[in-house]
Amino acid sequence: MDQRNDLSGVALVLAAGVLWGTVGPAQVFADSSAGPVALGGSRILTGGMVLAVAVLLTRPGAFRTLTRPSWPPLLAASCATGIFQAAFMTSVARTGAAVATAVAFGIAPVSTGVVERIALGTRLTRGWAVGTATAIAGCTLVMTPDGPVHVDPYGVLFGVVGGCCFGVYTVSAKRLTGDGVNMTAAVAVTLLIGGTFLAPWTLSRLPALGTARSLLLVGWLGPVTAALAYSFFVAGLRRVAAATAGTLSLAEPLVATALAMLFLGERTSVPVAAGSVLLLGGLAVVSLPGRPSRRVGGATDGQPVTVRTGRRRVRRESV
Repeated sequence: MDQRNDLSGVALVLAAGVLWGTVGPAQVFADSSAGPVALGGSRILTGGMVLAVAVLLTRPGAFRTLTRPSWPPLLAASCATGIFQAAFMTSVARTGAAVATAVAFGIAPVSTGVVERIALGTRLTRGWAVGTATAIAGCTLVMTPDGPVHVDPYGVLFGVVGGCCFGVYTVSAKRLTGDGVNMTAAVAVTLLIGGTFLAPWTLSRLPALGTARSLLLVGWLGPVTAALAYSFFVAGLRRVAAATAGTLSLAEPLVATALAMLFLGERTSVPVAAGSVLLLGGLAVVSLPGRPSRRVGGATDGQPVTVRTGRRRVRRESV
C-alpha cells in the first residue's frame, strides 16, 4: 500500500532529527566521564520516565491501549532502541564519530525502506529512491573527516547494526500507529524497556553520572532528545511513510555538523559544503507529497473497479 506524505508529518520528523542532531555536540561539549553506553542508557531511561509520568498525569488509561496485538511491534521497537544505543556508541568508540555516523545513518534509510517493504508491503517510489541516494551521498560527504581515517572493521559492523536497528524501530513504530494505541504511552514503554537492556552499564557508572556535567547533559538528552524527539517522530509517522521518515532522519548528521562548526570551533570544507547541498536536496525530494494510490482489486484511485460477484460482473466507479 502506498502512502502520501503530509507536510505536517515531514515537519514533525525533521523536528525530531534536529533534536537528535544535538546529542553528539552536547556530549562533546559536556565532556562527561560517564561513558557513551551509560549515557545512552540514562538518556532513554530518563526520557521514558518523563513520558510515563506525563501519560499518568494526563491520561492514566492510555497504557491500557497497549493490548496483546500491539506487543510484538512494541517489543521489536524496544529491542531496536536498546541495541541501537549500544551498537552506535560502540561504533563511535572503535572507528570514530565521522565513520560511525556515515555508516549508521547511511544504512538507516535503506534498512527502513527494505523493512517497510517486507513487513508492511509499502511500495517504494522512484522519488524515494532518488532522494535517498542523493541524501546518502550528501551524508557521506558531510561526515568526511579532514585527516587520516582509521576504519575499524568491527566498528563499521556495529555501525551497520545500528542503522538496521533504526529501520526496525521506525517500521515497528509505524505499525503501532495503525493499531489504535496511545503512541505517547507506547514510546514511554519502548524507551523504558530499551533502557533496561542497558541498565548494567548505566548502573556501573552511577558515580560518574552523578557529577554536575553529567546531570546537566542527561537533563537535556532525556527529556528533550528522547522524550520530546521520539514523540515528534512517532507523531510524524502517522502522516508519512516509514521509508520517508528513515531518509528524513539524515537531517541529524547535518544538524550535528552545523552545531559543531558554530559552537565547537570545527571548520567547514568543500566536501562538507557540497555534501550539505546534496543532503538538503535529497531531503527536499523525499519531502514532496506523493499521489495517493490505494489498490483495490488491482486498480488505483481514480480508475474504475470491476468486482466479480458470482456469475455477474459489476463495474463500479471508484471514489
